[in-house]
Amino acid sequence: MIEVTYIDHMGSDLSVVNAARVSFGKKREALGYVGRSSGVMCPVLHDTDKRLIKYLAKHKHMSPFGHAFASFHVKAPIFVARQLVKHKFLRWNEISRRYVDDPPDFYQPDVWRGRSEDKKQGSDGVVDVGKIGDISLASKTLYNSLLDRGVCPEQARMVLPQSTMTEWYWSGSLDAFFDMCHLRLKADTQYETRLVATGIDSSMKDLFPISWNALTNRQELNLSKKGNDNAIY
Repeated sequence: MIEVTYIDHMGSDLSVVNAARVSFGKKREALGYVGRSSGVMCPVLHDTDKRLIKYLAKHKHMSPFGHAFASFHVKAPIFVARQLVKHKFLRWNEISRRYVDDPPDFYQPDVWRGRSEDKKQGSDGVVDVGKIGDISLASKTLYNSLLDRGVCPEQARMVLPQSTMTEWYWSGSLDAFFDMCHLRLKADTQYETRLVATGIDSSMKDLFPISWNALTNRQELNLSKKGNDNAIY
C-alpha cells in the first residue's frame, strides 16, 4: 500500500508573512491560534496578511514560501520513487537494500490499466488480463534463495522488480513541495505517483492553509471583505 505519513514541520503561514514583511522592516503577530484536523495549531492571520500571501502567490514572489518546511515518511514502489526523486530541491533519504535484507514488500495494482491511444506514455481505461496471481513471486523466491546461499544483499537485490516497495524521508520547503504537487497532481500523471502527491497535498493544506490555498489557487482564504491586491502592507 502506498503511504504518506506526516513527520514534522517548521514554520507556518505567519513565517511566510514575516519573511515578506522583513523587506520593509516590519513584523506581524498572530491574532490567535486554531487547531487543525491533524492536531497542529495554526496562526489566525489579519486579513491584510492573507492578502499579502495571495499577492505573493499570484505574482510568483516565491522566496517567502521558502521559510516554512515539512517532513514526510513515504512508502511507495520503486517505479514511483524514481519519478519523485527528480525533484532536486526536496531532501531525500531512502532505505538501502545494501544494508537491509528483510523480506521485501511488493506493490500489485487492483486493476490493470490500458495503454493510452493518443500518448506515448500514460494509461487509459481498464484491461481484463484474467487471473495473474502474485506477480512478484518468482523474484521473491530467487532473492531469498540468493541470500540463503550467502550472496551479499547489494547483489541479491538486483533480481527485485520495480514493484518492490521502498521508503524514504522527504523534507523540503513550502514552495518546493508546491512545485512537486503542481506537476504530479495533473491528470496525466501516473496514478500511483499521483497518490503520493495527493497525500502531500492534503497534509500541506492542513499545515499551511492560507499559503497552500493561495499557491494552489483554491478559493479558501476567507477574507472578511474584498481588498485591493496592493493594500497588503
